[in-house]
Parts: sequence; C-alpha cells; structure tokens
Amino acid sequence: MCTVIVKTGWPLTLLFVRDEYADRPWEGPGEHWPERYPGVIGGRDLKAGGTWLAVHPAARRAAALLNGCGCTAPEATRVSRGDLALRAAATATLPGDPPRPDADAEASLSEADLTVYDPFYLLLAEPPGARLAGWDGRRLTVTPVPDGINMIVNAAGLDPAHPRVVANLPRFRAGDWRVPGEEAPSADPESLLVRHETPDGKVLTSLSAMRVTLARDEVTYDFTDLTAERDR
Repeated sequence: MCTVIVKTGWPLTLLFVRDEYADRPWEGPGEHWPERYPGVIGGRDLKAGGTWLAVHPAARRAAALLNGCGCTAPEATRVSRGDLALRAAATATLPGDPPRPDADAEASLSEADLTVYDPFYLLLAEPPGARLAGWDGRRLTVTPVPDGINMIVNAAGLDPAHPRVVANLPRFRAGDWRVPGEEAPSADPESLLVRHETPDGKVLTSLSAMRVTLARDEVTYDFTDLTAERDR
C-alpha cells in the first residue's frame, strides 16, 4: 500500500512512503546500478534487485513505482517490476511513449513488453510536471498528473475519493510536508503509515519514507528509515 505525494512546478517535490513485508530484505539509497543505470540512485530491494523510487540527479528526473490492480502476468514469463522506475528515470520514457533517439534502446520503456509485468502504476516526474502510467495486465493508460499537489495510492492511482487521500492530502496542500514517522502505523485504510498482519502471519508495514526535491539548481533526496525508531 505505498503512497506518493506529488507537488508539480518548480521545485517539483515527491514524498514516497514505501510499504512492504517486514521480512523482505532491502538497503538504503545509493548508486547501486552503476553499469546498467549510471547516475541513478535509489533504495534497493535485495530480493529482486530493483527499486521503488529512482532519482537521476543530473537529469533533474525521478520515477516512482506502485502496485496496480488487475490481471497478473503468467507465471512462466513474469519478471520483477523493480526495473521499471530505474528505466524510466534513466531514459525519460514511459510505456507507450514514442521512441527517443537519445535513449538506450534496451532500457527505454517506449516499446516495452508489459505482459511480463504484474499490474503497476509508474510515475515519471520531470519538472515542472509529471505523468502517470497505469497497467492493469491488459490495458495501458498514461495521464498527466494535475497541476498542484496530488496523492497517488497503491492499487488505486489518482483516486481523490480514496480514504487515505481524503484524510491526508489536505495537510500537504496546507504546506505541512513533514516526513511521517511520529504517528503510529495502523491497518486503517486512511492511515499514511501502515502495519497489519496478513492471514498467513506476515507483517506488512511502512518501511521508509523518501522526500525528493527537483529544483533548477539542485536535487535533494532525504531518506528516513521508519523501522529504526520503532526498533529502539
């Protein structure tokens, strides 16, 4: 149930809250893919090798990945979605875009075969705007993110009626962009920080928060390990 808040314009600001199973290994942000995606930084999922939020500081560009809803990919051909944000940040492409002559053809998402991926939402942020690609397993949509401050929610996309959006978006629009962490995680659908136990005993929880600012003169990436405070 990841969440990303987007403020368009200059600077463009993203606040991403990552929710994942507590026992899934990961490491904090860095340039973990220097050969394949030079200059791109992000946290790394140690199970599949990809990321949920990729930033290309030199290009003033960022890409964020959230789970979608729909038909899953066939077991025999399914691959991790963790490369999607990396490819978008590295090449400035979303699925369905016209091919870019200056983009790495192998990394570009312009002509990517989406049938190998489970449903997803993929945000590409390039100031002053951002675009959101949605794949439900059968159909691709690409839409501009409305100007201003908006919230994108895992499996729901840009749904202004989602309980989490209704409960939390007003404070961001009022200028309160503090990284979450003080409030207790909850299984309530409106909670920005998540924690609940699945029927098989696994714990899904908010693991980290990342605030990225893309400005004309600099790029900032503020990372908060939300598990550090809880584990003390």
